[in-house]
Amino acid sequence: MARVITAAILAAAQRGFKTAFQGAFSSTPSMYASVATIINSNTREEVYGWLGDFPKMREWIGDRQFQTMKTHSYSIVNRKFEGTVTVARDDIEDDRLGLYTPRFEMMGQSAAQHPDEIVFDLINSGFTSLCYDGQNFFDTDHPVGKEGAQVSVSNMQAGSGEMWILADLSRPLKPFVFQKRRDYAFTTKEDGATSDHVFMRDEYIYGVDARVAAGFGFWQMAFGSKAELNEANLRAAYVAMTEFTDDEGRKLNIAPTHLIVGNTNHFKARDVLLSKEINGTTNTNQNLVQIMHAPRLG
Repeated sequence: MARVITAAILAAAQRGFKTAFQGAFSSTPSMYASVATIINSNTREEVYGWLGDFPKMREWIGDRQFQTMKTHSYSIVNRKFEGTVTVARDDIEDDRLGLYTPRFEMMGQSAAQHPDEIVFDLINSGFTSLCYDGQNFFDTDHPVGKEGAQVSVSNMQAGSGEMWILADLSRPLKPFVFQKRRDYAFTTKEDGATSDHVFMRDEYIYGVDARVAAGFGFWQMAFGSKAELNEANLRAAYVAMTEFTDDEGRKLNIAPTHLIVGNTNHFKARDVLLSKEINGTTNTNQNLVQIMHAPRLG
C-alpha cells in the first residue's frame, strides 16, 4: 500500500535532496577563484570605470598630486542560470528517494563547476572580446601613456596553436572577474498534491539557480599566446610582462606567477618548466612559474 504523502514526508525528502546537493557542491574542486577576483554585485549591472587606474605610490614632495582616473564604460551585466530536476510522485510514495541521490549530487557538482565554465568561456574569447580600454583583452594595440603621447603595447603572441597564458595571480585584482549577484542556491517547488504541476504531471520540482557573470580585469596581468609553447616564446612573454608600465612610464612590477595551459600544452609546459635539462643543457627556466592545467582552456 502506497504511503500518503504528507508535508513532513515532503520536508524530509527536500532535506535529503538538499544534503546530497550541498555535499557535492562543497566537495567539488574549482579553479575560477585562482584566476578571477570575486566581486559581489548589488545590481543588475556593475560599471568598472576605475579599470585602467593601476594604483601606485610616489614620493610625497609638496602637495599631494591628485591622479585623475580615466573614465571607462566597461561594465559586466549579471546573467541568470538554472538547473532543474523532477521527482516522480510515485517514487516519493514508494520511498524510492535513494534513486535520486546521484542526480542531486550531479546537480551540486554542476553548480560548483559552473563558475569555471563561464570564466573559461570568457578567457577563451580573450583574443576577440573587448576589455576596458576598447581593445581585445589579448591584443597588440593597448594604448598606454598620457593623452596625445600614447603608445601601443602588446600582451599577446599570434599563432595557430592552442592558447596558453602567462599570468600574475599574486595581486588582489586578478586578470579576470567573477561577478556574483545571487549565489548558487538549492530551491524547491513543493505545494503538495494541490500544486498545478503535481496535478498535471504527477511530479515534484527541485532546482538550483544563480545570477552571476564573468568579465575582464587588468589586461596587464595576463599575456596570451597561440604561438608554440617553447622556451623562447615563454621567455619573450615573461619579459614583456615585466616591462609593462603605467601611463606615466613607471614600471608596474608585474611578476608572472603561473603558466595556464590546456590539455594539448600540458606536457609541453612540464617539459619547459620542470625538466632539469633540455637537450643536455641546464634548464634555466626550471620552476620559473607554476603550471596551472586548465582542461577548459581553449
